[in-house]
Amino acid sequence: MGPLSYFLGLHVQYNSDGSLFIHQSKYAKDMLKKAGMENCKPTSTPSKPHTQLLADEGSLMSDPSHYRSIDGALEYLTFTRPDPAHSVNMVCQYMTQPTDGHYYLVKRILRYEGTIDHGLHYIKSSDFQIVAYSDSDWAAYINTRRSIS
Repeated sequence: MGPLSYFLGLHVQYNSDGSLFIHQSKYAKDMLKKAGMENCKPTSTPSKPHTQLLADEGSLMSDPSHYRSIDGALEYLTFTRPDPAHSVNMVCQYMTQPTDGHYYLVKRILRYEGTIDHGLHYIKSSDFQIVAYSDSDWAAYINTRRSIS
């Protein structure tokens, strides 16, 4: 079958130095097409600063299946693009009863094209380290005053 090039939305590129570059730019562009937003005006951030959602903000969607489908696809997109992960997590909390206000924020995330061509670059090395940082947000979820970290 040959080397892997495209599988489940992940595009794998092999470099001559033995490194791999994995991205989802085609998957992201296909998502825009699925949502009917391929000609939308791009935005530089996935959400506005300090955006907070209320559970009952706006009117309930009559058919939430499209909202759920787009949200699930956005979650999958954060595998190689972690920068919109917080915004995606925020809108995914309303999958059970989404409103038009929540869908507006989903469309904002879809319009975010700041890192559409970015991905993960794995370098062939014997010295492999993972460095990470995590922070907590005590009672940041305004609907229940619980942490969402």
